[in-house]
Amino acid sequence: MADGGERAQLRYAWRALSVVSMASVLSALGNSSFNVALPEVVRFYDAGPTAASWMLLAFMLTNTVLLVVFGRLADMFGRRTMYLYGLGTYTLSCLLLGFAPTEWVFIGLRLLQAAGAAMLLANSAALLTDAFPRRHLGRGMGVYIASFSVAQLVGPTLGGFLTHQFGWQWLFWYNVPIGLACLAWGAASLRKIPGHGRDGEIDVLGNILIVLSLGSLLFGLSQVSDRGWGAPAVLIAVAAFAVLLPLFVVVERRSGNPVVDLGLLRDPYFGFGLVASFLNAVARMAVLLLIALFYQTVRDESPLDAGMKILPLALSALIASTSSGFLQHRLRPRTIAVSGTVLSTAGLAVLLVTVSPTVPYGVIASALVLLGLGSGMFMPANATALLHDLPPDRVGIVNALRLMTQSTGVVVSTALALSLIASPLPAELRRYAFAGSISAVSEQALWQLVDGYRLALLCMTVISVLAVFASLAGRRADRRARPVHHS
Repeated sequence: MADGGERAQLRYAWRALSVVSMASVLSALGNSSFNVALPEVVRFYDAGPTAASWMLLAFMLTNTVLLVVFGRLADMFGRRTMYLYGLGTYTLSCLLLGFAPTEWVFIGLRLLQAAGAAMLLANSAALLTDAFPRRHLGRGMGVYIASFSVAQLVGPTLGGFLTHQFGWQWLFWYNVPIGLACLAWGAASLRKIPGHGRDGEIDVLGNILIVLSLGSLLFGLSQVSDRGWGAPAVLIAVAAFAVLLPLFVVVERRSGNPVVDLGLLRDPYFGFGLVASFLNAVARMAVLLLIALFYQTVRDESPLDAGMKILPLALSALIASTSSGFLQHRLRPRTIAVSGTVLSTAGLAVLLVTVSPTVPYGVIASALVLLGLGSGMFMPANATALLHDLPPDRVGIVNALRLMTQSTGVVVSTALALSLIASPLPAELRRYAFAGSISAVSEQALWQLVDGYRLALLCMTVISVLAVFASLAGRRADRRARPVHHS
């Protein structure tokens, strides 16, 4: 039974959880609702395949590379301050996005929105780890992850409804009053958690190399839709990534305050956990976007109808993640993570062998349920396993590294999927794959797009199998031997 001190800590912990969950719903709604509305935005600006890809990738890339920066700054100067700045930045960007006059201004404002989201994500799990007693952390983390599932549940349907009834601009404008409410509640509820001072500088060179290396890879993948895999721009971009990535590793080994603490990766338990997180994200995170595009492009359905089709994934993820605390009282987190990756792999395999213009929705729904259950089991269990028992001054940067790894997987998943689904189409028809109108072009083009879906799902299934092996390797690692690293 909890004593008075623990009860007081739990009361504050649940208040902090309410703030973090509200903000996570806000930021996750932005992504899940926009995925459904992408064809409408592409048609509004008459954007080409490259611009269409960067409407998604600009947000993801910026969010990924800033996570560790804001994690470090929050450790130094205080998580509450950084969190509230993030809410304000995200809310302002949502207001401005609805007024963007061109597609490239729109993409620029997505960069600002991503910066606000990075401030939130880099500090959410860290705030909860500070707030909750250790034996209740699994329950709190399960509810926190479930908030993302709620956003995935509501986002596609809400995004489809707003786009269909009022226009895509309201995908962003409806966030403004919610963001202001979150900001007020956060300012009233969160304790001022002092930072640890200027105990380290920001690794400027490391962050620049992350932007250049990952940006090169994404640029190359985004050009595939326009130019094909053998185009000079694609080959040069991939070659730049191959050169910059080893250079980044060399710089990080010599840095006193690295973006990525490579010493953490020497621990098998932590290293395999990060690898599993990355591979799991690459394998499954583009599925929501692909299915939303499938029903608008292949089946010629409205954004609202396409959003409704995705509900089984989000609902099953919500059920699995809210059950995470119960499961973690009975099973090791890594065991739950392994089970989740197996379920996700099964869901991808079902989509791979059945996808076609005539596939019954019940088959798609069953695959989405498997993917949702797998995702909802893996994410909170993996987060709890990686953050458990860390010293307070390392929670922010380690959590930011975890999120950066996961977000990198999301970015790669999206870029890879978008490049693969359009690759079988002739260059002049690829813009129709993102504008949701390929079914009006020709039956041959329709089947070429389906071939692209099969290619993308094959790659994602193979990567998911690798995630299963990484999770199994992490489960076998000796947890007690994990060292605690200090920069």
